[in-house]
Parts: sequence; structure tokens; C-alpha cells
Amino acid sequence: MNIVEKLASEFKVKRTQVEHTVELIDEGNTIPFIARYRKEVTGGLTDVVLRDMEERLQYLRNLESRKEEVIRLIEEQGKLTEPLKEEIEKAEVLQRVEDLYKPYKQKKATRASKAKERGLEPLAMIFYAQQKKEGSVEEIAADFVDPEKEVNTPKEAAQGAMDIIAEMIADDADLTKAIREKTYARGQIATEAVDPEEKTVYDMYYGSSEAISKMPNHRVLAVNRGEKEKKLKVKVAIDSEEITSLIAKQVIRGKSIFTDLLQDTIADAYKRLIAPSIEREMRNILTERAETDAVKVFAKNTEKLLMVPPVKGKKIIAIDPGYRTGCKVAVLDETGKLKAYTTIYPTEPKNDVAGTERTLQKIIEKYGTDIIVIGNGTASRETEEVVAAFLKKHDYPIQYTIVNEAGASVYSASKLATEEYPDLDVTTRGAMSLGRRLQDPLAELVKIDPKHIGVGQYQHDINQKQLDTALANVVEDCVNRVGVDLNTASPSLLSYIAGVNMGIARNIVAYREEHGRFRNRKELLNVSKLGEKAFKQCAGFMRIADGTEPLDSTSVHPESYGACEEMMAKIGISKEDIAKGGAGNIDEKIFQAYPAKKPAESVKKMAEDLGIGQMTLTDIIAEMKKPARDPREDAPPVIFRNDVRSFEDLKVDMELTGTVRNVVDFGAFVDIGVKQDGLVHISQMSNRFISHPMDVVSVGDTVKVKILSIDPEKKKIGLTMKF
Repeated sequence: MNIVEKLASEFKVKRTQVEHTVELIDEGNTIPFIARYRKEVTGGLTDVVLRDMEERLQYLRNLESRKEEVIRLIEEQGKLTEPLKEEIEKAEVLQRVEDLYKPYKQKKATRASKAKERGLEPLAMIFYAQQKKEGSVEEIAADFVDPEKEVNTPKEAAQGAMDIIAEMIADDADLTKAIREKTYARGQIATEAVDPEEKTVYDMYYGSSEAISKMPNHRVLAVNRGEKEKKLKVKVAIDSEEITSLIAKQVIRGKSIFTDLLQDTIADAYKRLIAPSIEREMRNILTERAETDAVKVFAKNTEKLLMVPPVKGKKIIAIDPGYRTGCKVAVLDETGKLKAYTTIYPTEPKNDVAGTERTLQKIIEKYGTDIIVIGNGTASRETEEVVAAFLKKHDYPIQYTIVNEAGASVYSASKLATEEYPDLDVTTRGAMSLGRRLQDPLAELVKIDPKHIGVGQYQHDINQKQLDTALANVVEDCVNRVGVDLNTASPSLLSYIAGVNMGIARNIVAYREEHGRFRNRKELLNVSKLGEKAFKQCAGFMRIADGTEPLDSTSVHPESYGACEEMMAKIGISKEDIAKGGAGNIDEKIFQAYPAKKPAESVKKMAEDLGIGQMTLTDIIAEMKKPARDPREDAPPVIFRNDVRSFEDLKVDMELTGTVRNVVDFGAFVDIGVKQDGLVHISQMSNRFISHPMDVVSVGDTVKVKILSIDPEKKKIGLTMKF
């Protein structure tokens, strides 16, 4: 089965879909472009499926490349047989290829290689053949005594032969596979404390063990961290007799004078050569599985956070809370432009509540602000109390909300922030970032390394390259799904558009600053280093409002303008309709122009008439109805507040509405209006069985919860969604 057939089988799609998708990828097309503008070619595969297929394609190609290399290396040694070549060629995973290559791999000097140098391989073959039923091992080994080769006694000769057989057993690909599977099925991860007297966050793992096959991913990562911090000792535990019996069934062929010797050799092979390797493999298998899952969870959470709907057209007071140095305040207009900034001191040690109120009052009256945003970090709770009391006291029609400030300090001190706002100090930049996170979360959060957004689990303990790739893909997909305003987007935002890197993004902004607003998409071709190939990838995701071409404000790709204009002419709608906000009765007009039993058949007829794909036409029609529709509109709205709760206000069985802040393997953390997020354990999410919390909730969801438990000492809140 070749790669295309294998992908078609694994993804349960047609062979032609895979062939065309692979061609598009190999031509250098980006996944967002393929998913959005090549639906006919791929058969409508989603960006998620395309990403997975691209990753799997790379793995299978690496596998084929490694097979060819291994076959070549063994052939160069003159040891390649036809059966071995066939085994390598039919291997489906890299691990199997490496197992088959292991006996031929150049090793450092081993006990077995030294024994072979001393001429003991023939003796090992005699032992392994097990054909003698009578006599003694010593008599046979005596024939191989040779002081010149440093084999001085029959015992030394026998030991050398045993070392050769032990390595043969360890190098046997089929035995290795069987031992690996047995260990995974029957083994345990056993943990104990490095210092049993020391109290640590890993107390629950002191003297514990858990089945390898059933160990949850978050516990794998926790144990790994405990071991890395030298708080835990971790080992793979399994009944060694089970493994040696498994090996013996393959090695020992009936009773012979070599049986006891081979039993000892098997025990040595397992303890010295196989067990350490298998233990490393088991730990790697668990870690890779856990990391892959953690990356998926982090990516999904990041996607939901990036796709939180923007709060448009609102003037913002953004407050970055603090104690000694005060709370930094940034005032933003509806577009996110900084209008003013200052510092207030509502918290310890100054507790200047009166001064804070005067400052807020002046800002509100001068700038007519609509919303107050407060960061959720240090001093957030105390600042929130002052703001809530102030709003209640003055009866302002203003609400406030808490914004997750994870990563804001990283951004504000970054080179990017310095380039954007060289005249502002770090703390003012941080406050601005908080306000803009409400106005347009996607545009602001793309400036921050996704690892610092704070919606994952053990993100600093997992494979950083894998995490970076996954998160970059998520950001790219989100930005392209939403599209960007070509005349306002920052370089950070533009750099995630298909076909655009940071260098081209900066060139776009430089062109905009030199020549003024872009009037149409074609002008992109005047930007330095943005050629026809990049234009094809990026053009459909760039939006221009009030330009010379109304279609430039939509997600219709320039390559489809001709078909779009022909369609509009046939059904009597104009570009002015698009400019005014869309043609609402377009379905009816198509149905009238192309009568059929069902609306879908009308679209099919029109697509055939226009000479374009039905899926492409369907997308064009949707865009004509509601040009540049923001997909973030489907997400739950931001929760605003006008009061405040304290931890002490909470009571068991109290019912509350909250926002999901993070989803992990074992549950979800929900903001219920106090400083500490409450935890809804996976067991408290639904009355039906669920395999993962993401089956029920996502970051940004608004959920109803009830308080199950309160721990004032540890400041922990247990919640349930089961009513």
C-alpha cells in the first residue's frame, strides 16, 4: 500500500482527495488557502483534517526514507536477505524499522563483540542450536580455550558464548516487539519520594504505582516534573519472570544440556540489555502520548481564546493592578488608540480610594468611556472592589470586566512593544494591551508567544518544538478564518496571513505608511517581496473597506471575481448592494433564475453555468448575503459585571454563572467572580460519560455552576455543572 492509499484509508476519504491535497501541499500552498479556496480540489476537507493529513504525510515520507536508508546500510554490509528486505519494506512504524536494523547497527565495543573477536561465535551457535542431550557444557567449551585470544578456561569460553547469545536475544526484532507489548499491557509506573519526610506538591505520588496502559496523561506529566525537580524517583515495575518466560518460549527448544545455561543467559539478556531499553521506551511512549494530548488541549484552548468575540465601538479604561507601584491606567478610544494614561493607588500601601475615584471620574467625564477593564493578576481583587463601589456610588451606566492578563508583561517588555510604543513605559504598554484584549482579542494576543497565554497544562514541560508548531498553526488558522483589515492590521497580525511572513508583513505596513491606505487588493503586488505566488495565498484573507473594489471587503478571492460578477449580473444584484451590507434575498433570486425542486439544485445549475465549483459558489453566495461576516460572532459574549463577590460570600450549593478560563484533562477552571477560579472536575460536568472535558466545554464558554465545596485555607472552590 503506497502513501496515498494509506492516507485515504486512515482518513476515510477518496484516493483522489488525497492525491490532489498532496499535490497542493507539494506546490507550496498553505493550509488556510487550500481549506478555503480549493474545496473542489480536496473535496471540502477542513483545515483540521488538512493539518493532520500534512503531518501524517510527513511521517510516512520520513518512514519510507528511513526504510531506504536502512536497506542500503545493511546491503553495504553484505547481509541483506530478501526476507529481511521484505520485513523492512512492510514495516508501518519507524520503531519496527529500527528494531529490524538493530542487529546490523554499528555498536560500540560490547561484551558480545569482544567475545566474537576472541573466536567464540561458533561456540555460541552450538549452545543456541541445543542439539546435545548428553555430555557437559564444559567439555564443548574446552575446545575453544585459546590463551592467545585471552580465553583461558572453559568457563570463560562459555561466558563469552552466553554474552553473544544475550545480545542475539536483545537484538531479535520480534522478541523486542513482544516484550514491549507485554510491558505496556502488564507494567506499572512506580513512584516514591526522594525524601519521604519532605512535604511537596507530589505527596500523592509517594509510594504509588499505576498501570502504564491506564495512566492519565496529566499524571504522566506531573510525575515527569516531580522527577525532574528531584522530588520523585520513578521506575517501570513488572514481574521479570513473566518476561523471561516469554523469551524462554522463543529461545529454548526442549530439554538439552544447554537449558540451564540458556535460562541464565535469558535472565542476563533481559536485566542487562532489554529491561533498561524497554523502560526508556515505556517512559518515552507515555511522555510522547501525554505531550501530544497536552499540545492538542493547549491548541484547542488557544483557539477558543483567540476566537472570543471582540467588543467593538467601546471606549475603554484599562487598569493593570498593582500594590506598591500603583495601578497603571490606559484610556483607549473605540479603535484602541491611546488617549491618556496615568497611575492610581487604590490598594496598599497608599489605599488612596478618594484619589482613585477623582481620577476615574475625570476620565469618564472627559472621554465618555463605556467599559472598565481590570487585569486578573496581583491586586486585582482589591482594585475590583474599589471600581465596583465607585460605579455603584456614582450610578454610572458603565460595566466592568476582568481580563486574563497572562502574557501581558511578556509583551509589554518585548522588542515588538518597544518598536510599537517607544515613548511609553512597560507598565503603560501592559495596561493598553489589557484594554485591547477586550476590543479585539485576536489582534492583541497574536503579539504574544501563545505559550504565555496561560490556557494549557504543563506547557513548559512538554516538547517545545511540537508545541510551537501546533500553536503557530492554530493562530494562523484563526487569523485567516477571521481575515484582517489591510489598512489597520499590525505586522504581528499580518504575519499570520497565508503566504505572508514577518518580513513581508513589515513591508506591507511600510508601503501603507508611505503611500497611504490601500485602495484595492491589487496594490499588494506593489509591496516589496510580495509576488504573484504570495498574492494568490494571501489576497482572499485581506479586507479593504471603502476601497475602489467592493468585493475587496469580502472573503471572495480575486480569482473568483469574474464568476462573482457574472452571477450578480444574472440575478440582478450590484456591488453597491454588497457595499451596503449584503444582498439578503439572494437565495430567492437564484431560485428564480435557475428553477429546480430544491434550492441546492438551483445553486448546482448556476455553478455549472458559471463554470465554477458548487462549493466555491456556495461560499460566494454566503459572502454576498453578509460580506466579511466575523465567525467570532458565534462565540459566547463577554460577561460584564456591575457588582463584586468575595471568597467569604461563597456558600455551598450557591448557583452562579461563570466563564471557562482553562480546560485541562481532569476538568475546567471557571471564573465565578472571585479572585480564585473554581474547578469543575470531569466527573461533575455531565450525567453521561465523557472522555474529555472538551466534549462539554471550551475556553470562553459561559456556564452555570453550583458550588460543591469551599476550602478557605487553600482557597480552593469545587464546582459542579450537574443540576
